[in-house]
Amino acid sequence: MATQRAWRVHKPGPVTGEPLRLSDEPVPTPADGELLLRVRACGVCRTDLHVTEGDLPVHRPDVVPGHEVVGEVVETGGAAGFDAGDTVGVAWLRGTCGRCRYCMRGAENLCPNSTYTGWDADGGYADYVTVPADYAHPLPPGYSDVELAPLLCAGIIGYRALRRTSLPRGGRLGVYGFGGSAHLATQVALAEGATVHVLTRSEAARRLALELGAASAGTAADAPPEPLDAAILFAPVGSLVPPALEALDRGGVLAIAGIHLTDVEHLNYQRHLFYEKELRTVTANTRADAREFLAFAGQHRLSVHATPYALADAPQALRDLAADRVNGAAVLVP
Repeated sequence: MATQRAWRVHKPGPVTGEPLRLSDEPVPTPADGELLLRVRACGVCRTDLHVTEGDLPVHRPDVVPGHEVVGEVVETGGAAGFDAGDTVGVAWLRGTCGRCRYCMRGAENLCPNSTYTGWDADGGYADYVTVPADYAHPLPPGYSDVELAPLLCAGIIGYRALRRTSLPRGGRLGVYGFGGSAHLATQVALAEGATVHVLTRSEAARRLALELGAASAGTAADAPPEPLDAAILFAPVGSLVPPALEALDRGGVLAIAGIHLTDVEHLNYQRHLFYEKELRTVTANTRADAREFLAFAGQHRLSVHATPYALADAPQALRDLAADRVNGAAVLVP
């Protein structure tokens, strides 16, 4: 029987300890309608960190994290439209019911019965992964596997967060935190004519922001140099919500991109919310978001800053992410 290596969240806890355990186990068998993929690259997302450390409640004990997977089809599980050897992407959203009122109105990301790669089902911190064929994504040409992996969550979620801000054409956007998702969303905004101001604690990230075309880059404690039409909070830090709201111009929108956020301090209505400012959250993504963003990435060559790690070094990749030592995105390469 063929075997694989897989990292499992054996005991959720701080990544400075040993929450992950590497196992040798049988290669998974795809169910009807699923693809079996040989993993060629898997991005390391902050959501993986939240799952591993227990910030997100356990959905599947001993789950394999990882939901930014570039893989080669090994078996098709009877699914039409795919052949062995095809390259496809696996993202966070793995399944929806297709029948509830949210799915029926095109908001499948809000489906109460939605399932997620690396949370409800085993993900890509392994040699092989399965994915329902209906949730496998074609990938844009012109990128390496390591560059493609971050597009599949960091890119898609950043794209949805940007759309949630209703940023006007040529508007002024603030970006709080500047990791894998933010550096891709910033490039989309710049390509669409926005002026972008980045606020992040990492000096290396501030340099990268300026290299990519941001108009300014300050620390998270700074105020942007001009009022903002919109802002996106990528850092999972609730204390940044009040200053981000205060930085908005009248009618501005703040979108919170993460699945987890520390508690938000009290808000002052006059300073933070008056003049029709809005606070919006982002919940997962739809397949339409993925198609739109990946098509955009095919039409506009994005600069993907990624640091490869061997699969055996997954715990170190998570520790580096937690300590803000990753400039751009970390990617596991089996």
